[in-house]
Amino acid sequence: MKKRLFIDTNIMLDFLGERQPFYESIAKLATLADKGKVRMLVSPISFATVSYFLSKSETPKVAMEKLRKFKIISEICKLDEHTIEKGLNSTFNDFEDSLQYFSALDSNCEIIITRNAKDFKKSLIPVMTAKEYLQSIPKK
Repeated sequence: MKKRLFIDTNIMLDFLGERQPFYESIAKLATLADKGKVRMLVSPISFATVSYFLSKSETPKVAMEKLRKFKIISEICKLDEHTIEKGLNSTFNDFEDSLQYFSALDSNCEIIITRNAKDFKKSLIPVMTAKEYLQSIPKK
């Protein structure tokens, strides 16, 4: 069974925006997903947020093309009324982080990949950076 990795917005932006020094490790994760070795799951909120930030440095056409390509190698988490309800009633300091977390939980993700582990202090799911996750994979 392939690991189900929840990709936080900052990781998606690092990848599509090719932000250094974070790009290389998320690019390796994306390659694993493209080869079918892991499953990357993303909240629909991340697509909207990343689109906004990419459009500041790319043309809207280029930004949309990057998002389309990313969609091919990722899956979209469910975000519904129940997710919103959980987020509104959670102890998370940041509402967006709560929605990310409950989307990951409801989608049976096994690991949250983020650069901001402190945002997920109360997580029942392990939280790692892309680099930490790559280092945790047994070498073949």
